[in-house]
Amino acid sequence: MTAHDLGVRHLCRGILTHPLGLHCDVPTDHGLPDGSVRASRFLAGLHRAVERGATFFDTADSYGSGHSERVLGQFSRQNPDLTLQLSSKVGQIRGSAEHPYAGRHIHHQLEQSLENLYAEELHLYTLDSFDFGPGDRYLGNAIDAMRTLREVKAIRAIGMRGPFTHYAASPEEWAAQAERFLYLFRLIKPDVVWTRFNAFTPAVSLEGQDLFTFAARHGVGLVLAAPLAHGVLVGRGTARGPSRTMRTMVPSRRAGLTPWLRERVDKQLHVLRRHFGDAPGTLARLALRSCLQRGDQCVVVAGFSTAQQVEENFSCLGDPLTELELGIIDDVYAGLQRQVREAASRLPVKELQR
Repeated sequence: MTAHDLGVRHLCRGILTHPLGLHCDVPTDHGLPDGSVRASRFLAGLHRAVERGATFFDTADSYGSGHSERVLGQFSRQNPDLTLQLSSKVGQIRGSAEHPYAGRHIHHQLEQSLENLYAEELHLYTLDSFDFGPGDRYLGNAIDAMRTLREVKAIRAIGMRGPFTHYAASPEEWAAQAERFLYLFRLIKPDVVWTRFNAFTPAVSLEGQDLFTFAARHGVGLVLAAPLAHGVLVGRGTARGPSRTMRTMVPSRRAGLTPWLRERVDKQLHVLRRHFGDAPGTLARLALRSCLQRGDQCVVVAGFSTAQQVEENFSCLGDPLTELELGIIDDVYAGLQRQVREAASRLPVKELQR
């Protein structure tokens, strides 16, 4: 990486973007129309991100059953002069269709997403599930639908999910996911792979290579989501986290760790604090940088609830990390993975699916 590594990146054909984008999953406020309080905070965060140079905005039709798309669409309507690079997904909502990938359901969902987002096209449209029905009955239909949408320029690029299971899964479960991914990848031939990636994500072997080498060899871009592990990697939910105000920005279903695992995660984060210092934003910088520097074809999408969180993420990046520094971070993160695997033998899996 160079000192200019935060310049425009080539994700795939037709998509040149700032390497740090936003993951737009807008929480709703129950009892309030359209989740008004959190939506207004979210809109403020979108404004701040654009001011900081963000261009890539990632969401899905399944986030709040379209609520997140509609909030992003509201932002688009309010700022018609902005050119937003919009990414959404399909495959989780079945509606009245036989299956999320059956018949013309993908076309119908795209039409609704475009209406929600106040857009004429999507830069990236991702198949959000490996479930293509019994015996992959709807796989061929899904591939044909996505390619048709790209040909008619309703979307610029086809995406598919990367290999992923819960963080505490066994090596055999991760290997099975990798095998399934490779099978689908060869048939779908995506332009981009969308995947969760952070310190808790084990290395997955794809044709004898890691995900980043594999993607580069195939000329495929990567969108990396959950880089901060929903706040855990910056100390939220650990023994030494930020203020109560900061913790309340993270939904409770994501912020908490069991006491046993919280103590061990905090010990690993303390190693990073001891080496890199304890200035505000240090842990966020290490987590984001360790993703951003995996490859030039990677775009990282970080979640947020407020403009303050957006500002913190964009302002903390600083200069690229050295190879030595990346090695230290990788060693600490490997320790975190060991702690999760150990916790898996003690805790219900649902406590670890973050």
